[in-house]
Amino acid sequence: MSVLSGKKILLGVTAGIAAYKTANLVRLFIKSGAEVKVVMTPASKDFITPLTLSTLSKNPVQSTFYDKEEENELWNNHVELGLWADIFVIAPATANTLSKMTHGTCDNLLLATYLSAKCPVFFAPAMDLDMYKHPSTLESLAKLQEFGNTMIPATSGELASGLVGEGRMAEPEDIVTFIEADIASKLPLKGKKLLLTAGPTYEAIDPVRFIGNHSSGKMGFALAENAANLGAEVFLVTGPTSQKLQHSSVNIIPVSSAEEMYKAAHDHFENMDIAILSAAVADYKPKNVASQKIKKKDASLEIALEPTKDILASLGAIKKDQFLVGFALETENELENAKSKLTRKNLDGIVLNSLNDKGAGFATNTNKVTFIDSNQKVTPFELKSKDEVAKDILNEIIQRIHA
Repeated sequence: MSVLSGKKILLGVTAGIAAYKTANLVRLFIKSGAEVKVVMTPASKDFITPLTLSTLSKNPVQSTFYDKEEENELWNNHVELGLWADIFVIAPATANTLSKMTHGTCDNLLLATYLSAKCPVFFAPAMDLDMYKHPSTLESLAKLQEFGNTMIPATSGELASGLVGEGRMAEPEDIVTFIEADIASKLPLKGKKLLLTAGPTYEAIDPVRFIGNHSSGKMGFALAENAANLGAEVFLVTGPTSQKLQHSSVNIIPVSSAEEMYKAAHDHFENMDIAILSAAVADYKPKNVASQKIKKKDASLEIALEPTKDILASLGAIKKDQFLVGFALETENELENAKSKLTRKNLDGIVLNSLNDKGAGFATNTNKVTFIDSNQKVTPFELKSKDEVAKDILNEIIQRIHA
């Protein structure tokens, strides 16, 4: 999965011959999972039509402050465009536009949007060799980078003038790769390895029956996906669940029982930077597992149980530099029990769930949690979707590992 997946990309197109390449650039952004809108300078429409880019982006293309052909002359809000975008890419960026960006000239919708944008801005210069090497252009390139914008370097090759040299806009595939690499290098969990446990465990009674719980694994899978999107390499040890996740940075390790989860967690823990144990592990398992299906009888059935291994405590006992986070699902004395678990199991943080909170707990799409760290700092959160809760939990961890 691309780091651009789910991103809102605003593509600014200026009046250079390389504008014809933006059709393929839009297609590649869409293919990467991004949502794309396009803003054009009026003159750029001489090189590629708005119809082409609107068809490929599946969004209207804007190029003027208001639509003259509309009966009510609707205003195109450059501020909204700038705030909408997660990433603003200006490609091609001509010498004229670069100079205007540098000096704050605001004579078209694209430039007004650029001056309003709060997101990262990438620009891909495109012009003839002599223009690219001119001192005024070099000054523009340097100034724009000083302002915090990121330049996608031009390449050498055959130019529209017939000359061969530097100034050719990077190819669409290279632009996408450049942006992906730049974003990935700045992700807060880049280079981190993260162990996650998720879902329930099933403790066999006989070949047919088991002891289990109602955990769906939704919270753990949300954590795995969001951690991967933040740059981590995730090792997801999951009990039986219907949840699905395909991500190039998530390694799924399916298990069934608490014993299997214990082994898988210990196999990977030594090489981890962070471990989040969100699985609902069975506390007890049948002492003896029948080799054949137990037949139903009129008399009552008694099953002797014994404790399962405490995965969280065992990892807390051996942890070195790992940041270890557990979950506590409580029904009474929630905060006190969670704090006690945090201390007893040598954790760096614990996520408290209360089944008394409506919308929290097993098999729901929402959750309401409180994060408690090793300094006993308590951070409560409101009821949110499990995806948003995952982001909150990971932000709490990131703040502490980078402190």
